[in-house]
Amino acid sequence: MRKVRLMVLGIVVICVNIFLMLVKIAAGIFGNSYALIADGIESGCDIFTSMISWIGFHLSLKPADHGHPYGHGKIESIAGIFSGLSLLGAAGVIAYNSVLEIQSPHGSPEWFTLPVLILVVIIKWTLSLKVRTIGRKYESNALKGDGWHHLSDALTSLAAAIGISVAMIMGNGYEAADDWAALLACLIIITNGGLILNSSFHDLIDGTVPDEFYESVRSVAAAIPGVENTEKCRIRKSGIDLFVEMHVRVKASLSVGEGHDIGHRVKRALISASPNIKDVVVHIEPA
Repeated sequence: MRKVRLMVLGIVVICVNIFLMLVKIAAGIFGNSYALIADGIESGCDIFTSMISWIGFHLSLKPADHGHPYGHGKIESIAGIFSGLSLLGAAGVIAYNSVLEIQSPHGSPEWFTLPVLILVVIIKWTLSLKVRTIGRKYESNALKGDGWHHLSDALTSLAAAIGISVAMIMGNGYEAADDWAALLACLIIITNGGLILNSSFHDLIDGTVPDEFYESVRSVAAAIPGVENTEKCRIRKSGIDLFVEMHVRVKASLSVGEGHDIGHRVKRALISASPNIKDVVVHIEPA
């Protein structure tokens, strides 16, 4: 049921991007606004990026098999890297064309481009909140990246709306205000792309999880009856799943069977404590 809901949301996201791309490009052409055309181009990139992000996320949920005993979670990190790179690529295209437009004299944008941009900002901001909330819920870099794509689109549209307003109010000499706005918005897009890339590479090479999560894992294990204390604890992230390996100290006088039973209780407690913990390996050590 969860997969079906997420799949439906992914389809809705892609359809919204197609609609906005057509509206923005048409309004930009007829309204003499390259900032709006650039916005439409970015929405076109978002369509492809959203498809890769959502497909990658769904593939990462495939269960473990003989060839992939740890599951397919790394696909999600790869999709996140693609999402970050596409953000940087989109920023580069928009920046290049904005500079060309600034250097080429042109008329001020038409008035109707402004309400189009305001509508785009509202839709994209709402879409971004929804996708980023799901991305945080499942700790998915691919979906977080897709959410940032929508937020970047909203910010680009907002910058363009401000630029068009300046051009309309100030008149002659300010025709390129929306192009400067599109150029400045690229800085935001580049920053977001870099953050997504950094996070995705971090997970791909088994980087550490936050210290707070380590402490919560140790606390849950230490609360199990029979556990004297905990030693080493290693946690790696694969997609939205977490794999835990920890050393637990028990009384040296306990039998192998008793120590084994404590280890299983620790494992069950940790998996119950966090829905993202996929598996736990417990090493029993004498206290």
